Amino acid sequence: MSRIAYVNGRYVPFAEARVHVEDRGYQFADGVYEVCAVRGGKLVDEEPHAARLKRSLKEMRITPPVDDAALAHIMRETVRRNRVRDGLVYLQITRGVARRDHGFPAQAKPALVVTARNLAIDKYDAAAATGVEARTVPESRWARCDIKSVSLLANVLAKQTAREAGAYEAWFVDDKGFVTEGSSTTAWIVDADGVLRTRQLDQHILPGVTRGELLPMCRQLGIEFAERPFTVAEAKAAREAFITAATVGVIPVVKIDGKAVGNGKPGPVAQKLRAAYWAERS
Repeated sequence: MSRIAYVNGRYVPFAEARVHVEDRGYQFADGVYEVCAVRGGKLVDEEPHAARLKRSLKEMRITPPVDDAALAHIMRETVRRNRVRDGLVYLQITRGVARRDHGFPAQAKPALVVTARNLAIDKYDAAAATGVEARTVPESRWARCDIKSVSLLANVLAKQTAREAGAYEAWFVDDKGFVTEGSSTTAWIVDADGVLRTRQLDQHILPGVTRGELLPMCRQLGIEFAERPFTVAEAKAAREAFITAATVGVIPVVKIDGKAVGNGKPGPVAQKLRAAYWAERS
């Protein structure tokens, strides 16, 4: 079956999906996006993803192209038409098409694109079972990482640096030596005192949906945690580390810059949280 995409009011064959050459997302990265996991044909954590999208649109001063109910229907219909059981749905909203000019256009109509595809989720299970490596890179992104903007060049370059080093993920490090987040994930450690730590929400990190869902789960499981930044040195001396994201859930990090974290194997906190997270969504 050929894939189907939603583009500005129409469901079209994926191979025929097009946006205008003067779409501001293409020319200025003037847009936002969301990625929502699909499990068993159902959207995972749909409400917090929708809330984050609305926040990003508000911060960018982009008017939503459709209302909440219509967007939810479009996402589900795109998943259904593509027969996605386990995978993801991607949506992107830009300021629209206008003559190229840096300032906001007066008449542009926001553009909406939605796609969905299946994923081989067993590869994430395999990564979780063995653990992965993270490589640290200097923070090189703009000052509003809390907006889920389509401007991801620094993230792309960081991810490629990690892959060329044989690692799974890159962790950005600010000028004070603190880890901010991964190129496409939230960064966590269980420090030397046994406290689970992840950076507090601010303009320097994306408010991860999976992050937000895990914190109350930690309370339920009796896991001590602190929303407090950690240095690279603390991460390398930690008992365990892991990353989180919508499509992967929780993935243990067993090496940082080639150095083993803890005993070099997936830790019990990461394993417990991964199991609990997906159990609630099965």
